[in-house]
Amino acid sequence: MRLEITRQVDIPDPYKLELYKRSPELGPRILFFSGGSALRRTSREIIRYTHNSIHLITPFDSGGSSAVIREAFAMPAVGDIRNRLMALADQSVKGNPEIYEFFAHRLPKDQSRATLRRELDAMAEGKHPLVRCIPDPMRKIVRNHVHQFLDHMPEDFDLRGASLGNLVLTAGYLTNRRQLDPVIYIFSKLVQVCGVVRPTLNKNLHLAIRLGDGRTVVGQHLMTGKETAPLDSPIEDIWLTDSLHSEMPVTPAIRNKVRDRIAEADLICYPPGSFYSSVVANLLPSGVGAAVAGNPCPKVFVPSTGHDPEARDLSVAEQIRILNRHLRKSGAPEASTVLNFVLLDSENGHYPGGIDPQDIRRQGIGIIDYGLVTKKRSPSIDEERLSEVLASLT
Repeated sequence: MRLEITRQVDIPDPYKLELYKRSPELGPRILFFSGGSALRRTSREIIRYTHNSIHLITPFDSGGSSAVIREAFAMPAVGDIRNRLMALADQSVKGNPEIYEFFAHRLPKDQSRATLRRELDAMAEGKHPLVRCIPDPMRKIVRNHVHQFLDHMPEDFDLRGASLGNLVLTAGYLTNRRQLDPVIYIFSKLVQVCGVVRPTLNKNLHLAIRLGDGRTVVGQHLMTGKETAPLDSPIEDIWLTDSLHSEMPVTPAIRNKVRDRIAEADLICYPPGSFYSSVVANLLPSGVGAAVAGNPCPKVFVPSTGHDPEARDLSVAEQIRILNRHLRKSGAPEASTVLNFVLLDSENGHYPGGIDPQDIRRQGIGIIDYGLVTKKRSPSIDEERLSEVLASLT
């Protein structure tokens, strides 16, 4: 396929892909507005072509063990940040597989508080097998962070099912003046993360939605259909609030460093994932839309294939309209360009609400139709195919 952007582009472009594979450290700055686990495989694949991808992560998860940490320490969620750091880590570096195993490990759900506390104590002392196998100096850094978490941990903290990686990042957050960037930087260097990971906001906020039947629901964990029954009414609107007990909207602004990351991107991608809680949620803070509009690079939306409880039966064209609306609300001027293309697979992809190509084109959006869904990954998008196309578009 050939595509007219400001020049002719081959999709995929074998020459460009080979060039990037030879020198991924010089690869393009592909920015993903992302959250959740939908992009994990693509993140592992994209580092074949670039070590400069940028991942802006939503810190609004309010379910599972993240809810326990957030309630105890009044902080943003770190689970999706942890997942992305480890997905981008260079697994060829000595000690990184051991760090990965440690970060991914969850404490048992069926043991007593005293037993789990003893297990954490053993990690802090370097006596636990998960820590003993980590080479220095990484082992000392991990042990120090476990010590720090234990120092801050409330007596009644529920350790059942806790992610060790989340506990370590929490310790770094609490000991760095409640800032996420320093601890992300430390562990990015520690495991040689091949990209940049940042929270969109460094604030303790939550998601709220209004449904088509007029109800308001507060909390990301009630939106995804994973911990509770799927929503039985379509989402009409979404906003941020400062508490799980409040419906009052807040509109915080992104930091200059996040604005700068958006401005430097060579390609901006609205990727597959839970449509509202992972993708649209990233566009809610003030300044996002203005920063996107100010960058003349190509901008592409990759809608999810298969069932998404949050999107229900939204067509791809309707999803584009929603993305545009929220980017305008967060600062994009009315006449500016915040989306150029939609990348989809009309032959093999399953889009429950349909595609409606005429509506897409009426909105001024170009369609890139490519075989993204393979037998290996169906009904999901194949991470190899997606990475090839995104790298070719830069």
